[in-house]
Amino acid sequence: MAAPLSQDLRRRLVQAIEAGTSARQAAARFAVSPTAVHRLMRRVRATGSIQPAKIGGYRKPLLTGHEDLLRALVTGHKGITLARIQAELVRRGIEAGSLTTIWSTLRRFGLSHKKRR
Repeated sequence: MAAPLSQDLRRRLVQAIEAGTSARQAAARFAVSPTAVHRLMRRVRATGSIQPAKIGGYRKPLLTGHEDLLRALVTGHKGITLARIQAELVRRGIEAGSLTTIWSTLRRFGLSHKKRR
């Protein structure tokens, strides 16, 4: 992901557009993409600020709060597959995410879904 435009550049872009320059002309003049100018102006209209949005940060795991259900599925069905766990979560109205999401959640909780021979 690219770094946000500098505050100075953002200010100059907004001033140019408010003075009547088109977004494409301003983009060419300041050597930025037209999409960046459009997004900046959309943000200015929506928030009144030229500050960039927050980048990065912590995201709570998707299946947080469903440990008991996952534990019951894994212990109640020996050898259950990730696809079957995903289908069961969806059936219960829980956004399951990808199979990798389910696998990493099981691993974080210390649960194993593999068949024992």
